Amino acid sequence: MAVPKDYRYTDSHEWVRIEEDNLVTVGITDYAQEKLGDIVSVELPRLGDEVERGERIGMIDSQKASSEVFAPVSGVIAEVNELLNDDPAVINSDPHEEGWIVRIEVEEIEQIDDLMSADDYEELIGRLDEEDAD
Repeated sequence: MAVPKDYRYTDSHEWVRIEEDNLVTVGITDYAQEKLGDIVSVELPRLGDEVERGERIGMIDSQKASSEVFAPVSGVIAEVNELLNDDPAVINSDPHEEGWIVRIEVEEIEQIDDLMSADDYEELIGRLDEEDAD
């Protein structure tokens, strides 16, 4: 399972990649897409929407379940991945690159410091896998 080291993570399984000029890209983790199974649709937020950290910004539907996507940072939706409208399964095949969901212009880039490192996230999914095994 891929966990890019230069990304940051939430306990609700979103990843954040810092781009430039207070812009971050957000998607769901490899762990999350694997648990969801084959993704069939993605509800995206609107461009220009203001979002607060922890707020629901979208929904992912798979053949097994539906899952909310939460804003890992506060800011404004600067871009949405239109590719997901036609091919939502790209999240399954490439969750950390082509399968990104939104780009957010962050109000305070320091919010990133509150997110988990890759090592912390790997520790979290290790605990979750152990709980699933019990």
